[in-house]
Amino acid sequence: MSFEHALAFVLSQEGGFSDNAKDPGGATNFGITRATLSKWRKKNVTREDVRLLTRTEASNIYHRQYWRRCKCDELPPALAFLMFDTAVNQGVARAARFLQKSIDTKVDGIIGPRTLEAVRRREPKRVMIEFAARRMRHYGLLSIFSIFGLGWSRRLMEALYQAFDLNSKNIG
Repeated sequence: MSFEHALAFVLSQEGGFSDNAKDPGGATNFGITRATLSKWRKKNVTREDVRLLTRTEASNIYHRQYWRRCKCDELPPALAFLMFDTAVNQGVARAARFLQKSIDTKVDGIIGPRTLEAVRRREPKRVMIEFAARRMRHYGLLSIFSIFGLGWSRRLMEALYQAFDLNSKNIG
């Protein structure tokens, strides 16, 4: 699974600059929040800094802070695709916990050797179904589900569809 393929999906879902008052993430661009950009740049950034974020910088953030932290290069391709999108949309640690619960291993929110070994022992389609179910359940528990839930649900269904397609083609 290539990072570029997964990134293209994420960017198609996240879009460009947005500052929806009902979104707790606040100002975002390419899905990167002001808080994430501040952490990346190691200084407080403004709404305008977020608006001016380039695709290249967003790609660098996503690769280092999401793809690599989730060990996506070490996961089966289809699961890497789902994992990356979940990490972007719901947080790296939460995505890791969803995965760990899906494979019935120690839940600590960190993808390490034990988690990777447990993934290798499981059938990818079953893991993806359980993972997606846990992701959907989390969405449903959020107080803003009535505002954003249908969009989140569509995103998850599209991600799952694409992951199953990758799995059936055994793309790596």
